[in-house]
Amino acid sequence: MVVAAVKASATGGSAPPPVETGTLRGDLLVLLERLEASMSLDGQLSLLLLHAGIEDPELCEAIEEAAGPTGARLPQNVLQAAVARGELPADADPFAYEEVAGATLLVRRLNGLTTDAAYRELLVDHILLPALKSGGSAGQRGIFSGGPTPASGRPPLTPT
Repeated sequence: MVVAAVKASATGGSAPPPVETGTLRGDLLVLLERLEASMSLDGQLSLLLLHAGIEDPELCEAIEEAAGPTGARLPQNVLQAAVARGELPADADPFAYEEVAGATLLVRRLNGLTTDAAYRELLVDHILLPALKSGGSAGQRGIFSGGPTPASGRPPLTPT
């Protein structure tokens, strides 16, 4: 029912404006703030939505279209602007952001750990920016990409 509601809402309403602060660091902080706000849902519900999005790439697209840049993904305009400003190499890959940002915030929230602005700054400065600047293709898609690379021969854990 939740999946159908999110998909149905993708055609209505207006999305927030694109993220454009003028710096990659600023853009990442805005994205993490949006992601934090979207995770204000019950933790179990967040896990269920994440699992549904992994199983249904169209759901990931519907959420991004309905809510605008949620912070779960690194929007193409942010990546391209950072490359154009010389903040990232031309072969920068969104994998590091899409794999680490949402998963880290979700796990910390589920365990009652801080995800406040100071923590998000540390996450950006010490993990996300260095990883994004490393460049090159990761060869996989992140968990929030809408098409993550599945494990072979291992069933996923499913939320109860």
